[in-house]
Amino acid sequence: MKMIDTHHDHFTESLEALKKTGVRITPQRKAVLNYLVESEVHPTADDIFQSLSSDFPNMSVATVYNNLKLFKQTGLVKELTYGDSSSRFDFNSVPHYHIICIECGKITDFQYPALEEVEHLAGLVTDYDVSHHRLEIYGVCPECSGSETSNPNS
Repeated sequence: MKMIDTHHDHFTESLEALKKTGVRITPQRKAVLNYLVESEVHPTADDIFQSLSSDFPNMSVATVYNNLKLFKQTGLVKELTYGDSSSRFDFNSVPHYHIICIECGKITDFQYPALEEVEHLAGLVTDYDVSHHRLEIYGVCPECSGSETSNPNS
C-alpha cells in the first residue's frame, strides 16, 4: 500500500509542477505521466505508446514523444541513451545509477551514495565546476543467467 501512496504522491506533485509552468494537463499527458510514475522499468516511447494505445486510440507516437520531451525539459524525467538502442525514460528523481543486462537490455536502478563523493573530488582535483556524472554497469541479469538468486559469494 505504501508504494501505491508514493506513486500517487509523485504523480500529484508532478501534475502540480506542470501546472505551475503553465502546461495544459490533457488526459493523454496525465496517462503518459502516470505510466512513467508507476513503471518499474525504464520504458521506451514505443513501450508507453503500446501500453496506452488501447485506452487512447487517437493518441499517436508523436504525442508520447512530445510529452516525454516536455517532461524532460521540466526535469520530471531523464532520458537514458545507451548505444544505438532506443532511448529509455526514467521518472525516478532520486540520484541513482543503472546496471544494464547485456543479454536482454533490462535496466535496474541502484543507489550508492559514496559515488557522489567522486563528483566533489573531481571538482577539487581538476578545478572544474562539476554539474553531474553518469555511471553505467553492465552484466547479465538473474533472469538471463538462469538463476533468480545468483550470488557470487555462495
